[in-house]
Amino acid sequence: MTPATERPNTPAPEPSHPAPARPRLIATDLDGTLLQNDKTVSDRTVAALAAAERAGIEVFFVTGRPARWMDVVSAHVHGHGLAICANGAAVVDLHRGGLPIEVRPLAADQALAVVEALREAASGTSFAVERSGGIFYEAEYPPFHLDPGAIVAPAEKLLHDGFAHADMPVLKLLAHHPELAPDAFLRLARSVAGDYGDFTRSSPSALLEVSGLGVSKASTLARCCAERGISAAEVVAFGDMPNDLEMLMWAGTSYAMANAHPEVLAATTHRTGANTEDGVAAVIERILAG
Repeated sequence: MTPATERPNTPAPEPSHPAPARPRLIATDLDGTLLQNDKTVSDRTVAALAAAERAGIEVFFVTGRPARWMDVVSAHVHGHGLAICANGAAVVDLHRGGLPIEVRPLAADQALAVVEALREAASGTSFAVERSGGIFYEAEYPPFHLDPGAIVAPAEKLLHDGFAHADMPVLKLLAHHPELAPDAFLRLARSVAGDYGDFTRSSPSALLEVSGLGVSKASTLARCCAERGISAAEVVAFGDMPNDLEMLMWAGTSYAMANAHPEVLAATTHRTGANTEDGVAAVIERILAG
């Protein structure tokens, strides 16, 4: 979910290969991919998404964002109205205010095991707990400007059975370190706590996102596609950060944004312009013209 680096005002590059055969579904990340750096959707992208839906191609927004942060795109969801949020932990209906349709939680005891392992392996780590009804975090954790009223308490209390909101499923555990390099922190966390959850990241800082084992953008997208009789070969996916990797490798056709993380660029065979250059829209336009 990292913003792209600002670029000179030059024409956006064309996608790196001819448009694929018309897919049945387009899956796109939001931050750093579909959205501009100011978190808006450009007019060109709005038009491309609507044209894809009119052509019978389903569009799924697949993001690390929680449902309550989906207002920026809720007006641009057509047809089914569904979006995949929290890195695959929730499928929500944006036509009904982000109502959860499916939740794939991280068990509280597994989250507590991650907290214990990271406190020992990386002193200074602070945590936040993303539940279906909101986020709760430790005093040392960088606060979210979009969630100023969140409860602040130690992670062990936030994950305890007696916590006031323990009935809300845990969608993600977030872990932040003030000094470690982001990719180094991710490798360390996977090595010491990989048995308790699936680790990824989408921030330019050392901020890790932990989901339940087997929960990812890819696994939830695959379930949604299977329900529709859509194969991986019929999906075109777009992304820019490590939390997009599994989805990009699962889809039959995948595009890395020009501003993508090096691992994403290495894992995908196709490129398109940066998020600031309407890279997703450029590919959709070529698909529809083809």
